[in-house]
Amino acid sequence: MIWTVYLSGEIHTDWREQIQAGAEAAGLPVEFTAPVTNHEASDAAGDVLGKPDVSFWRDHQSSKVNSIRTKTMLEQCDLAIIRFGDKYKQWNAAFDAGYCAAMGTPYVTLHNDDIIHPLKEVDAAAMAWAQTPEQVVEVLKYVTSAK
Repeated sequence: MIWTVYLSGEIHTDWREQIQAGAEAAGLPVEFTAPVTNHEASDAAGDVLGKPDVSFWRDHQSSKVNSIRTKTMLEQCDLAIIRFGDKYKQWNAAFDAGYCAAMGTPYVTLHNDDIIHPLKEVDAAAMAWAQTPEQVVEVLKYVTSAK
């Protein structure tokens, strides 16, 4: 079985690349999907429909276009890895975690221990909490093994 793993959340560090490289080095039967990780491209996703003058409506329009990709990929994944970074509040990641929980899709959170408290409900529904991309790779090794 090839596992589809959706990499959700923070876009300002290379955590996705670290997980992908680790999975590849271990020869894991996984394929990865992700949201658009270019901030400007994501913000402009709805501009093809006309750029509203008010920033609220531009964000609203682009978030709906982005959600086509996000919703589809979350619904099709076997497992989601949801990263909460240090620099910004990732409300989209929290939304993805809630969506996974509602659908019954297992997810692993990835974040530092200094944000355990604000993520207590998100972590409570997660199947695991990892603090490093290497730990995520170890979880992937375990769940994808045929032992």
